[in-house]
Amino acid sequence: MKQEFIGIWLKSGIIRNRQRDTEKIKSMIHSAEVNVKVAKDIKLNDDSATVIFREIYESVRQLGDAKWWLLGYEPSNHEISMEVLKDFNIKNKIKLNSLDRLKKIRHDANYRGLQTTVQQAEEILEFWNTCGEEIIKELKKEER
Repeated sequence: MKQEFIGIWLKSGIIRNRQRDTEKIKSMIHSAEVNVKVAKDIKLNDDSATVIFREIYESVRQLGDAKWWLLGYEPSNHEISMEVLKDFNIKNKIKLNSLDRLKKIRHDANYRGLQTTVQQAEEILEFWNTCGEEIIKELKKEER
């Protein structure tokens, strides 16, 4: 993450300085893994797509929060949590470009009452399978 952005975000209150909390980081990563496991166990259909999408989105966001805590900051919103994930240098880095679109789908489901489609739920599942697991590995390396 570029230092100039961190300075701006600190001044605006989007992130706050925090002492690195290894137990909190481990807990966030574990929570994300468990929630995705449970969401994957739900039969995907028109009625369950929104629930599955939201839970996996929340797990992705938790990985962003974990990254901020590793850096010594606490994020104040999920937008900034998702933004930090774009800095990961993973095999399918191009997939990280879909984070803004996933964020919009989640926003529409939460605040406009729009139902998530099966295809959108499949997309976030595929995002998790392609990127989430690798991000977790990177976070676990950094937490040591």
